[in-house]
Amino acid sequence: MKKEYKYASIFFAIIAVGIISISYFYDEVDLKRNTTNDITAVDKTFLRTSPELKGISGYINTSLEEIEQDMNGKVVLYDFWTYSCINCIRTLPYLTAWDEKYSDEGLVIIGIHTPEFEFEKEFDNVVFATKKFGIKYPVIQDNDKETWNEFQNRYWPRKYIADHEGYIRFDHIGEGAYAETEKVIQALLEERSVALGNTLEKKELVNLDEFKHATFRTPELYFGFYFAEGRNQLGNEEGFSKNQIVTYQLPEKMRQHYFYMEGMWKNNKDGMKLISDSGKIVLNFNAKQVNIVASENAMLHIGYDGKQIPKEVRGKDVSSEGTVKISEPRLYNLIDSQEEGPHEIIIEVESPGFEIFTFTFG
Repeated sequence: MKKEYKYASIFFAIIAVGIISISYFYDEVDLKRNTTNDITAVDKTFLRTSPELKGISGYINTSLEEIEQDMNGKVVLYDFWTYSCINCIRTLPYLTAWDEKYSDEGLVIIGIHTPEFEFEKEFDNVVFATKKFGIKYPVIQDNDKETWNEFQNRYWPRKYIADHEGYIRFDHIGEGAYAETEKVIQALLEERSVALGNTLEKKELVNLDEFKHATFRTPELYFGFYFAEGRNQLGNEEGFSKNQIVTYQLPEKMRQHYFYMEGMWKNNKDGMKLISDSGKIVLNFNAKQVNIVASENAMLHIGYDGKQIPKEVRGKDVSSEGTVKISEPRLYNLIDSQEEGPHEIIIEVESPGFEIFTFTFG
């Protein structure tokens, strides 16, 4: 019995060590994936150089000739983004601040606009968005994801920083790490300055209010059958029917983190389009902030926990009457609360042709 106990103890000890080792390994992988490079390393033997900008269909705040000249010998921050992505939008105040602060010292920021939805490919829509967000640095349109693929990217937003010799020295996925990113910018600008025989004045870091996500929140929900494939986010038993018009009915019971439809909706690749004179969307969610990406002229009526949405949680795109006017294809903020928690949102639509693409949360 003692012998069996001894072997069992050894067996479980081995398992424990294995679990700890695996956990450490994946922690390391995740760290390297998000912030890959130690900028103090000067051996560039194994660093990759910045890929070529390929397949560019449009230039904003720049031209082909200007961008090639501006990048030469500069520290370059490549920002992959798309204008209806809430995570991208939250990073833009930092990017515009860094552009204003460091452009005269040798930093060039290039916004690589790689669309997720078809309407984001329209040049005028991207121009409108850059003006709205106060972007003065160069933005290029990567509509066919050629540059995206050259960088082997898979995320919005993602930032790569290359030194003045063109080597990628930093890589970050998603929001956050703003102080760390700016310190890399400063260090690489200092490297460039030393190489040129100049000196730079030390500057304080940009200090902005960073958005605080809910601890536990509903994941992004997609209305297009292509994006929703494998996610199982539509709660109606009618489900998706590719490129077909489906009449949805609301069930008596609805699960959290699933959206439910009422009315006749056309199932498109990247969203749903209302066909009937009116329709409804119901979602039980957990978050502080709720946004939708939508298009076509429409008026929405927003309900919250069975009543008109109260002032204290009303998003910036919601009127005092609890309505939202959809005027152009973009992201609309419906709920903005200081507290997270389970709630129900009801969107009533009275405009045939209204299209919805996704719910996003914060």
